[in-house]
Amino acid sequence: MEERIFSDEEKAVMASRFYPKYHLAAPIGWINDPNGFCFFKGKYHMFYQYHPNSPEWGPMHWGHASSKDLVHWDHEPIAIAPDKDYDNGGCFSGSAIEKNGKLCLMYTGHVPNGDYHHEKQCLAFSKDGIHFEKFSGNPVLDAPRADDICYDDFRDPKIWKHGNKYYCVIGSKTPDEHGQVLLFEFADLKGWELKNIAFRDTAERRTMYECPNLAEFEDGAVMILSVIVFQDGFNEYLPQYSAGKINYRTGKFDGGELKMLDYGSSFYAPQIMTAPDGRVITMGWLNMWNVEMPEQRDGWAGLMTIPREIIFEGDKVRSVPVKELEKLRGESFTYKNLSLTEKSELNGINGDCGELLVEVDLKNNPDFEIDLRAGEEEKTALIYNAAENKLILDRMQSGEGPKDVREVVLEKSDKLKLQIFLDKSSVEIFVNDGEAVFTSRIYPQETSQKIFFVPQKNSLNIDSATFYEIN
Repeated sequence: MEERIFSDEEKAVMASRFYPKYHLAAPIGWINDPNGFCFFKGKYHMFYQYHPNSPEWGPMHWGHASSKDLVHWDHEPIAIAPDKDYDNGGCFSGSAIEKNGKLCLMYTGHVPNGDYHHEKQCLAFSKDGIHFEKFSGNPVLDAPRADDICYDDFRDPKIWKHGNKYYCVIGSKTPDEHGQVLLFEFADLKGWELKNIAFRDTAERRTMYECPNLAEFEDGAVMILSVIVFQDGFNEYLPQYSAGKINYRTGKFDGGELKMLDYGSSFYAPQIMTAPDGRVITMGWLNMWNVEMPEQRDGWAGLMTIPREIIFEGDKVRSVPVKELEKLRGESFTYKNLSLTEKSELNGINGDCGELLVEVDLKNNPDFEIDLRAGEEEKTALIYNAAENKLILDRMQSGEGPKDVREVVLEKSDKLKLQIFLDKSSVEIFVNDGEAVFTSRIYPQETSQKIFFVPQKNSLNIDSATFYEIN
């Protein structure tokens, strides 16, 4: 395969201050949802919503990158573009599956229609996983005409095979704006049948389910949703999941209450795939709608999270970084059995790009803070409140960009384990082996590279702290 040759403009984008070192991002332009995450012909493939012509959202193409190890990504040609009457408003999100030696993309063709829009499902095929041809019979699926299904909002198909049949979940809502997921069954990717409304929300605030995914495990299943919540006059976008079981005979998903998949401010539209070794792996969009994105002035916007393994335990899921990311680890600095009584900086634990592992002893009920990307007037603060067993991510002094405070109440434990990934303009924090995750964009000055450990009450007892440089 020929190596991608980048233009001078693309090289300038990839050298800009906020551009990531090891996260997947486009070489130029805007990206949002991950699409078509799969393994085909010996490589992982990640497609994504892409507007190559500017760092603003525009008519969506499918950008494309491939990887042999989930760590190092090669940029591939654009897979599909909005060039047909059934997708002239954009090739919206979808998924991929292998069939008869070909890679099949299933995506939503979006067509604007005044104040409304029309969305239908379409197919594209490839023999080599690089060059795609749209199906001559597109579109293959229109929204069912039913009183309880909104005809306009019908998008983001996730396709899989079970037994001898193919299944697909599609995001939808009711005419009175309650989110729901539709399940379709078909034999050959072209003869579709609505099996049932698999999952429907009854809460007043949840108005649309986008980018549904169904992950199956030995003892159950997980429905992953990107939920649009309308409250106080504006939309909030939440990555959530429901644990339960899928009944293929009835087409219903019997799930429990919706829970947060990520507690940060910059995680949306995750897509799952099953790796060759059986792991369920996900990546999401590491950005958020309707927020300031300082990187846009440098000609790009948006990136993908690191790949994470989804682990199903009872009625909960844990998200942990995939083991392949250990390949990124460079020089390390390790400290053991520290007892800190004042704000401390540890030699070698600093920088704008790296992996930090910390294990804190909670037996003496410490309140403490870890300041990431800290400078004279900047910090991204991770705060532990012992009385409430609460972990807080505070972006109020994180530099440019959005400001907010997010929190999660943890299960009681004598230890707190943190695995933190920093990469130029992002932070991903995995708590207690994936019990909770915070994912957020941050935009500090280049000089804000210190990490401080700050006791707030009693001493801060650190069993271990290791920082790996990522080069």
